[in-house]
Amino acid sequence: MLQSLISLPDQDIELVITAVRQWCTKNDCEIDSNEGRRALTLAIDLVQYSSRDTLFQDLTKRLCPRSGPIDAETSGAG
Repeated sequence: MLQSLISLPDQDIELVITAVRQWCTKNDCEIDSNEGRRALTLAIDLVQYSSRDTLFQDLTKRLCPRSGPIDAETSGAG
């Protein structure tokens, strides 16, 4: 993962780090957590293969928040 990040141009590295920090803040997790590392890995892939303009939005769409609707449905089903 880190090697993939360092291979990006500087502006893409900044874009990835910014998007992941935003995502982690929104989802109340640390970049060093499992969720943060998963977001970082996905952000690297997204910036390499999709539009840079929508990186945060794409990241948010593809990663479920830690306590989202699925958790609420699951806890209500029991």
